[in-house]
Amino acid sequence: MSKQLLHMVFGGELKDLSGNVEFKDLANVDVVGIYPNYAAAFKAWRGAAQRTVDDAQTRYFIVHIHRLFDPEHGNEIDREAS
Repeated sequence: MSKQLLHMVFGGELKDLSGNVEFKDLANVDVVGIYPNYAAAFKAWRGAAQRTVDDAQTRYFIVHIHRLFDPEHGNEIDREAS
């Protein structure tokens, strides 16, 4: 069994697109889910991003949760994503 590399996908409407990530309304942030590897998270991210493609203010992100659990090795490449 391979090591779980947890990833979370979430997003929502941003206040502006100037580069700072600040959500317009935190109560409406969409938590898509938590996934066991980057490949599964990327698939979920793509689906969420495509559903909102016509809304320029809405963005979705992938967070590498496993890096929070092991910050010493947090910058290693997700081998399961290949």
